[in-house]
Amino acid sequence: MRHSYRVPLRDVLKVDTLRYTTVLAGSKGLDRVVTRLNVMEVPDIVNWVRPHALLVTSGYPLMSLDVDGDPGHREFVELVRGLDELDVAALGIKVGRFLDEVPAPVLQVADELGFPILGLSAETAFDDLLEEVHIRLTDVQADVLQRTDALHAALEGLVLEGAGLQEIASRIADVLGVGILVTSIDGREKAGALTHDMRVALEEADLFDPTGRFRVERPRLQPMDIGEGQVLVQPVVAGGSDLARLVAYDPHRAISKDDLNALQRASTVAALLITQQQALTAVESRYRGDFLREVLDGRGGDPDHVIEHAKTLDWRLEFPAIVITAELDPPPPDQTRVPARVRRSWQERFFAAWTQVVGSFAPQVPMADFSEAVVTVLAAPEGMRDDPERAAAGLRDLLARIVKSVAGDRGGGRRPFSVGASRLVSHLGELPVAYQQARRATEVGRRFSGGSSTFHFDDLGVHRLIGLIPDRSELAAFAEDVLGELARDTPEAAELRETLRVLLDTNLNVAEASRLQFVHYNTMRYRIGKLEQMLGPFTTDANLRLNLAVALQVREIQR
Repeated sequence: MRHSYRVPLRDVLKVDTLRYTTVLAGSKGLDRVVTRLNVMEVPDIVNWVRPHALLVTSGYPLMSLDVDGDPGHREFVELVRGLDELDVAALGIKVGRFLDEVPAPVLQVADELGFPILGLSAETAFDDLLEEVHIRLTDVQADVLQRTDALHAALEGLVLEGAGLQEIASRIADVLGVGILVTSIDGREKAGALTHDMRVALEEADLFDPTGRFRVERPRLQPMDIGEGQVLVQPVVAGGSDLARLVAYDPHRAISKDDLNALQRASTVAALLITQQQALTAVESRYRGDFLREVLDGRGGDPDHVIEHAKTLDWRLEFPAIVITAELDPPPPDQTRVPARVRRSWQERFFAAWTQVVGSFAPQVPMADFSEAVVTVLAAPEGMRDDPERAAAGLRDLLARIVKSVAGDRGGGRRPFSVGASRLVSHLGELPVAYQQARRATEVGRRFSGGSSTFHFDDLGVHRLIGLIPDRSELAAFAEDVLGELARDTPEAAELRETLRVLLDTNLNVAEASRLQFVHYNTMRYRIGKLEQMLGPFTTDANLRLNLAVALQVREIQR
């Protein structure tokens, strides 16, 4: 059941003093919030009235407006527009005492704006109305405080009983009557209490990215309207640490200040639970990390013991598999002085996202945070394990989907990262070598791509050797020495470099190279002659061809 945390105008109209009231116009605005009642005594009330006030008048102040002399009733219309802009709840007029009727142009504008104009009975006593509305508002505010305190106490009780985030989310959703999501600070869903229709509406509003991450950065500063409803994001913070996001969605109306106050109280309880979970997770993660590091360093001991011990950690060490290392890319120069605490929070957020995504694709996968990298042992999909080629292809595809899901659209403050993957291994004893291959693939891949890359060890080729040279200037000098004039940044040099690359790729097959470059066979023969004048007899000198191929790779890397 939905609890009322506000007093809409339609409920205020139920008080005894207003029982003979009629809605003359603006019926679309009957859900406007009423927080006070004010009596209009002067025509320039716009300068004095406050938002969410139910404004009532005997009609006498309206007589000073040029009602009869202006067929368009401009002053009256402007009064209604001004009250609507101030978010006044409604204007109630005693019709028949001083004002026989509300002019049609005024009613028409009120209908367009959804601003309620009420026809009050001529016998309505404003003193009684003030008293009844005040009692109604006071009762509601007391109910708000009571329900908020009850929610806070109920949530604390759930935490003390050992409940998880899912129970917390469900209780908040039940009490407030809204949809609830608890996410990481970058939008990865941890728990939720959304109906199917709510989730569809949020997806149609493009608040979920293609990987399923909720775009918490969009309604970050203020609530976001979705149709008649509204969604807001409440940070979950404790001890100066940003822990999570509490997302609330009401599909029918705006989130009220009372709801927001309740959500803020609920976020403190969620922070308590998340802090407890993080402390427990940190201990478990350190233990898991130590064990996996020993296995990957070849110090795990008896293979049967390792596999059995992995089961106690809810891991399944299965083969064939690859080892994957995923590392956050170094921050840009303007962030080199970021405090260590902040950098550690980046790593923790990355590990949490990686763990959640990998778990959704392949549960019980061994993985751990090694501080400098997240390391995973990923087994080939079932049904492919008897065929090494299919297993390798399946793992490539699976890793690509994992990386895409973790990276998402880079929203929510997520950091760029690079990934390296080893060759396929078939038993436990090969894991140490595979671990070194994955680390090497990450290191070399980042060096050549600049970051945000995924490299497989088998794809590194000559890059593995080039990556061993720390002096970039020496690499540049080598490329210039070997390529000579071809190293220049001119259109002619670029065209000849491409011709040389195609010739080397086709093993000097002139006909095939001509076809790939869309040139005549004789034109290709002419270019070969020109290249040999510049570079030497590469068509007959295998060592020269090797040097040229490496030099082209170095130039491509530098580019």
